[in-house]
Amino acid sequence: MTDQITAELATPHTITAQYRPLVIGIVAGEVSGDMLGADFMRQMNNLRDDIVWVGVGGSQMQAAGLQSILDMSRLAVMGLSEVVKHLPDLLNAKAQILRAFADAKLDIFIGIDAPDFNLRLAKSLKPKGVYCVQYVSPSIWAWREGRIESIEQATHLVLCLFPFELPVYAKHGHPAVCVGHPLLKTLDPALTTTPLLDQRLALIWAHDDLREFFAQTGDISSLIALLPGSRDSEIRALLPTLFASVRRLLILDQNLCFVIPVTRAEHQSLIQAQLAQQPDDVRARVVVAHDAAQADFSQRVMAMADLVLLASGTATFEAMLLMRPMVVVYRLKALSFWLAKKLVKIPYVALPNILAGKQIVPELLQNDATADSISRTVYKNLSAPAYQDQQRALAKTCAKLREQSNTNPANAVVAGWLAWLNDNQ
Repeated sequence: MTDQITAELATPHTITAQYRPLVIGIVAGEVSGDMLGADFMRQMNNLRDDIVWVGVGGSQMQAAGLQSILDMSRLAVMGLSEVVKHLPDLLNAKAQILRAFADAKLDIFIGIDAPDFNLRLAKSLKPKGVYCVQYVSPSIWAWREGRIESIEQATHLVLCLFPFELPVYAKHGHPAVCVGHPLLKTLDPALTTTPLLDQRLALIWAHDDLREFFAQTGDISSLIALLPGSRDSEIRALLPTLFASVRRLLILDQNLCFVIPVTRAEHQSLIQAQLAQQPDDVRARVVVAHDAAQADFSQRVMAMADLVLLASGTATFEAMLLMRPMVVVYRLKALSFWLAKKLVKIPYVALPNILAGKQIVPELLQNDATADSISRTVYKNLSAPAYQDQQRALAKTCAKLREQSNTNPANAVVAGWLAWLNDNQ
């Protein structure tokens, strides 16, 4: 079947409705998955105009046609201890989703990231004749390669975002294709071609909170985008240390400014509450900005910044595509980090470093993620030659990745589904 998929990938498929709409279940568990899911849904909607979408997603997926079964935030749980704490609700959510899927009579199921949750859904659906796809590979290339057995049991096809993920699937003979990350195509080209100061001026004048803040700040030496994570637990774990590092940086340079873009209003309230507890000098140089009308607001803030200080995750990939120098910070609960160190077989956590095969952006993890080390590393990377070295390395890594990412995910799913239907006639 893998050969059939490969042969059909280059040809766009238009599906003609025959007896009933195509029913696709789709589940995303966090903001980055909502973006991936919405992009995939739009591509599928271009192929067929009568798709019924049922599942779980955020505002972007709902705008693309999804009626979400439950709040996506119920699935956004990270770390072993957090999963254990929320296990009853996660099991309840799984049962609720499966009941809705049974009522809808799915043809295809797409799990967007969140593999621990979505593969369990798929394992229940695949024996019932549903074509199951995992969009975003579990990190079996990094740790616990033995999970390939459960992936084979749960899925017919895996859509990988990056080319370094394919060899492990080829080794085990399970269908997988590299579709590339949607941001390679959807990122606004103007964010990398418009001069930084022009972008900064345009965004500040277009946003009331930013305009008011910068009218009061006076001189700005450098502007730093601060992204503490996309989950409540990440924000609570990292933000106090990030604020402490901001205070140290302001001792080194009192003209620094910091913008924290948020995608969800509740995160704005959470961050504002913590900011209100900070000393006057920090509050005077940090602004929290939310813009529900711009789905790419965080990208625009990063693009106008001189440097990005952020939690490890999809945002590091966005910063790389924007060619913004960055410092990556991450912290887990002690038990989760101890287990990760025992199991992970790659030396990096930040996507730019994994893609480059070497450290091109600084990573400060766990005990190294202190206010002192963060402030020193940020200050160093604001200055040449470290700043220029990062930009060159990011540009080189982006160019290589674009060469290796050229498969449309909707075409990949349609090709795989048609081949599977043919095999099962």
